[in-house]
Amino acid sequence: MRGLVYHNGVLAGYLEKDNHRHYIFKYEDQYFENKAKPPISLSFPKNKKEYQSEHLFPFFFGLLAEGVNKEIQCRLLKIDEKDHFTRLLLTAGEATIGAITIKPEEDVLLRML
Repeated sequence: MRGLVYHNGVLAGYLEKDNHRHYIFKYEDQYFENKAKPPISLSFPKNKKEYQSEHLFPFFFGLLAEGVNKEIQCRLLKIDEKDHFTRLLLTAGEATIGAITIKPEEDVLLRML
């Protein structure tokens, strides 16, 4: 599964969860090479193109709703409350706090529906 990560509407990179439940954030080539484009966060400086983690990166986890809003999202979208990655892909595409939005790749979205 993979999501497209945008910084102020510009494709900045890709966030994916592989079959081994590892998370990978990778800057998109043009965004990475453009020195005028800022890193998406202090957690992902542009001195490295790819980041890996065994858990959803705290920066991305911070984009998720909590409490009652989380419960409503999970109920309406039929998402397991512990499936943070799917919830991120389906809810962080618009109206997030800050410059970052995340949208599922079209084929990922079709598989989820």
